[in-house]
Amino acid sequence: MDGRVLHFHLAGINNQNFIMRDEETGSWWQQVTGECVLGPLKGRRLHASDFDELTFDEWKRESAGNGRVLRPDPRVQAAGRYEAADWERQMQHVRVATTLADPNAVLPARTLVVGVQAGGASKAYPFDALQKQNPVVDRVGGVPVLVLVAEDGKSVRVFDRRLDGRALEFFRREGSPTLFDAETGSTWDFDGQASAGALAGRRLLKIPSLKDYWFDWRAYHADTGVYIH
Repeated sequence: MDGRVLHFHLAGINNQNFIMRDEETGSWWQQVTGECVLGPLKGRRLHASDFDELTFDEWKRESAGNGRVLRPDPRVQAAGRYEAADWERQMQHVRVATTLADPNAVLPARTLVVGVQAGGASKAYPFDALQKQNPVVDRVGGVPVLVLVAEDGKSVRVFDRRLDGRALEFFRREGSPTLFDAETGSTWDFDGQASAGALAGRRLLKIPSLKDYWFDWRAYHADTGVYIH
């Protein structure tokens, strides 16, 4: 921030979303938006870095074993203090307590969604809908987007499907994991790159996305649209 590196610690919870406190100024920051909500830097916003939320198998496949892994702390693991593997399922039964909850929400509060912002607009894609209809070809704020689920059925990426000023249409053949574009018949992978065909080697621009609960996405994106399959 302004050329200074800030160091953050968990300070508390606001509307069921983490609040981070920086050591340098004592300012408090909202996790989901990166906005400073209290302190000397109030109103400033951290720049969001691109990231992926992938299964370990998908990460290993893409990194070809050349990455680094944060190992569990054996003492914490022995004490049973890590969350259980079925944590998401358990959270479905936890009450949502937030002043920003929407009583007229079109989705149950803890529906897992993939949130996308593009062209000055935002849209939430229910994760179960993405798993059933893969890929999803859509528009957000006038930007033609491709929402793609990996073969593992869990990892998701979003791309701008324009290439050389033309919006490509994508599809899969029934029973096949291979992704094609309708314009040239080129095949594409989960990294947004054409692996064969007339467009081989070309790559789509990735659009940042956030896998989140509906209540949290809705609270901080009041005008969000919702993808209805």
